[in-house]
Amino acid sequence: MSNTEQWPVVWSPSEATLKHSRMGQFQSWLEQQGFGPFADYHALHQWSIENLETFWQKVWDYCGLICDTPAERALGKREMPGAEWFPGMRLNFAGNLLRLADGDHADHEAVVAYCETRPVLRRTYAQLKADTGALEAFLRKNGIEQGDRVAGVVTNGYEALVGMLAATSLGAIWSSASPDFGVGAILDRFGQIEPAALIVVNGYGYGGKVFKRQRDFAGMIDGLPSLRCVVSIEQLPGESAIAGDLVTHWDHALAEGQGQEPSFTPLPPDHPVYILYSSGTTGKPKCIVHGSVGLVVNHAKELMLHGDVGPQDRFLYFTTCGWMMWNWQASALLTGAAVITVDGSPGYPDLNYLWRIVADEKVTHYGTSARFIAGCRKAELAPAKTLDLNALRVVFSTGSPLLPEDYDWVYSDGAPGVLLGSIAGGTDICGCFVGSTPLLPVRRGEIQCRLLGVDAVAYDDDGKPVSSGRGELVCRQPLPSMPVSFWDDPGNERYLAAYFDTFADTAPGVWAHGDFIEFTEHGGAIIYGRSDATLNPGGVRIGTAEIYRQVETIKAVKDSLVVGRQVDGDVEVTLLVILAENQTMDDDLQKTLKSRIRSGASPRHVPKHIIEVPDIPYTRSGKKVELAVARMINGSSKAENRDALANPEALDRIGDCLAQAGLLPDSKNP
Repeated sequence: MSNTEQWPVVWSPSEATLKHSRMGQFQSWLEQQGFGPFADYHALHQWSIENLETFWQKVWDYCGLICDTPAERALGKREMPGAEWFPGMRLNFAGNLLRLADGDHADHEAVVAYCETRPVLRRTYAQLKADTGALEAFLRKNGIEQGDRVAGVVTNGYEALVGMLAATSLGAIWSSASPDFGVGAILDRFGQIEPAALIVVNGYGYGGKVFKRQRDFAGMIDGLPSLRCVVSIEQLPGESAIAGDLVTHWDHALAEGQGQEPSFTPLPPDHPVYILYSSGTTGKPKCIVHGSVGLVVNHAKELMLHGDVGPQDRFLYFTTCGWMMWNWQASALLTGAAVITVDGSPGYPDLNYLWRIVADEKVTHYGTSARFIAGCRKAELAPAKTLDLNALRVVFSTGSPLLPEDYDWVYSDGAPGVLLGSIAGGTDICGCFVGSTPLLPVRRGEIQCRLLGVDAVAYDDDGKPVSSGRGELVCRQPLPSMPVSFWDDPGNERYLAAYFDTFADTAPGVWAHGDFIEFTEHGGAIIYGRSDATLNPGGVRIGTAEIYRQVETIKAVKDSLVVGRQVDGDVEVTLLVILAENQTMDDDLQKTLKSRIRSGASPRHVPKHIIEVPDIPYTRSGKKVELAVARMINGSSKAENRDALANPEALDRIGDCLAQAGLLPDSKNP
């Protein structure tokens, strides 16, 4: 079967899209300046990586980004790590996100905030800017200075955006966590960065239930002795605020600074604006520091050019403040779009809830997880047939590989006619290596392209590019949004180990991202899972996503997880499954699963063991935790950081099931 037959086209850009999308206009703009001509997107991409400095300067110019002092050039030192982007520039991150908050756009909606515990909140760009200035004035009055950390334990709503903008306007560094985190998990993060200010909710709503966190978060405040002030948000109306001498209510904080304009303090290009975190499943999370200019210019490229987001659009990405997609969503403000935030359960009161918001708010760009789309498919939802989704142009999906069958659902019952943009990158770059473009067709089961300015290829174990087939995802040239550092990492030791050690001997200076990937003959990409979770039965390397692609299309299976059990120098593929309601793990289902995997993947993918389990562990950002279960089944003594998991009890339940099946090391089997 050819790649064209295997990955058929399910969406194609119209002539109007090719010409009038922002990326189409960017291409024409470049050609008018004497670059190109570009036969297609792939030619434009090749030019972008062969002329890296010129490309990024043109992105800055075309997207209308702003600075107080221009850069000497777009790219100084080119070597990784340590590339210098826009040296000599002075700019402000918040100033760029609010660059359209004055003039004709001031009265346009900036934020529409939905949650389970309060009425819908609507704010214009003028109101957002005013509240940003007021909160910044309050922070300054309380001694918060440039370089200080402002932490937020906040829901995905209006206050989180104001907090981030106020902090970055004055030159402080923003870092956030979701209020459903345990106190231990929050302290594992914020305890490392020693915040001077904290913005915190008194609780949250999820799935129709109210979770009061006042007492927990008062204890958390005691565990952060670096704090100088705390702002308490009444996320649960009528409930008490957080208690403490440092605490000021949100409304009072804004009132104290009312009438003050944001300073938009000009800062160097690599001045930190965000600290994000690795999952922390094996210890304290790594604190990943992102700089100002890198995020501004890369997010402008991803959102305005690849996403085709503009001032008349309405952008919704379902996320929490503990996931990098919140930071990506926040940058949609620089496009002038209305940002629709939703906090709570995506399935409450039913699985159509988010689709109803998309319809009611006339959302043009909707982002979600592959897991949510799979859930809609399995529930046989049909929003395209029951809701008015005519405004919707783009659906983004991330978090895990999107199954071919989920493309089928989107283009039949979900949202036919949209560009389905499967995007992939990570917290490490707060952005994407591969993703979508309005200039290419969408193929079933395949990510459309490498993003502009991204020199991504697949390497074999010897550090050589793979001409066909699978390999390690690497980036051979710098990206502006690569981290400026890890927090408290003398000599960049952990930074180098995380991204540059893999090919240090064979291909030094190459970023290894940790994904197992294939680039297709027509320029698309397929991700097969994390490199450290790949399986090697019989010495053949396979990705876990290859098995998920087969198993999770079977109606009897609700969810699954795959690990490798090491036995006598080989690997036994072990499949754990949660069954759908009223299903039984009998011989017929075992045969069905193995047959589907054998025919859809290969005989080497067929699991040696299939075990029914009641739960699958996930990180708080919705990713399956394969390594923790792999370590369990192989008898590793390495302790897990259970606070980093959304459902740590799943490990205990899986351990019981594996023990009953006799699959744990001898000392742990009954």
